[in-house]
Amino acid sequence: MRKTRRGYVYIMASGRNGTLYIGVSNNLSVRVYEHKQGTASVFTKQRGQARYEEYPIVPDTIQRETSLKRRKREWKIALIEKANPEWKGLSAGWFEAPHSHCHGRP
Repeated sequence: MRKTRRGYVYIMASGRNGTLYIGVSNNLSVRVYEHKQGTASVFTKQRGQARYEEYPIVPDTIQRETSLKRRKREWKIALIEKANPEWKGLSAGWFEAPHSHCHGRP
């Protein structure tokens, strides 16, 4: 039997009310690490992770990403502020030790 992979939808932001970037990954900590290192996208290198959601299977994740991208900016900002009113980077402390992004993170 094949193991199903969970997926993550995440929103990166340049700051409160700044530029938003929505993406998906099946390994959130590695993907956020890539963003922070600039290997995922130069555009998102300085962005902080403002929100993420976990889904049990990848198709649900992709469906949610599409839904989020279709929403108006104001709705996305309200979604972030509901769970993260201070717009804190949610990955703070994930990458303090070398290769720590591979252990114990979403």
